[in-house]
Amino acid sequence: MTQNQQSATPARRPGFPELRPVGVGPVGPVGNSPGEPLPGGSRSLNSQDLPQDRSQAILEAAKQVGALLKRKGHRFALAGSVAVYAHGGSGHLQHDADFCVLRSDAEAVAGTLAEAGLTVRTPPEDWLMKTTCLGQEVDFLFEMGHRPVTPDVLARAQDVPVDSVHMPVLAPTDLVRGLIEAFSEHYCDFGPVLAAARALREKVDWEDVRASCGDEPMPAAFFFLLERLNVIAPLEQPR
Repeated sequence: MTQNQQSATPARRPGFPELRPVGVGPVGPVGNSPGEPLPGGSRSLNSQDLPQDRSQAILEAAKQVGALLKRKGHRFALAGSVAVYAHGGSGHLQHDADFCVLRSDAEAVAGTLAEAGLTVRTPPEDWLMKTTCLGQEVDFLFEMGHRPVTPDVLARAQDVPVDSVHMPVLAPTDLVRGLIEAFSEHYCDFGPVLAAARALREKVDWEDVRASCGDEPMPAAFFFLLERLNVIAPLEQPR
């Protein structure tokens, strides 16, 4: 991924909400001291409390941010490898924590993060914004697989316990669709998505996912791999 750039006063780009300046402060949500319980039983952790295991650290960051967004009433859905885990997938989490939000809600979400002392960064890509919580990267996605996050996508999210914190999590079909549609000539790491597809295969509407991906070459190659590995049934050919 492109190197991120931090900006105290992000410039407005076409179609991108203007985010107010954000300062650096404590990582815990407003009104919670380190160690104080959060909604759902999560704790506000300072850097000394970080778990040694990377996957556990990503999970704790997701719980902290999810509890904060939920408490402030934002529309969102957990995405990425933590969402796969929440639906029963592997606990080996990938890279960072991801949340889907509407582009129109970006400024409000950024304000909530700022109140919690988290610094918001707007990278060159205009389809997400970033912060760091408990030493872990947290991405807020306005698009998945080049498709904008919509109110319908968030409405289909399922309230799922992420360890001790209940929060909206992308529906399995939307989650896997976003992972597959992200494939391109420049990014085609099938490994993590294959593991997710195996774990969630009984929960995914594969006919819907196939239809939305069309005949794009990388998704088509991935579907072929899923068929050969007996993860999904072969597509029936018309007689």
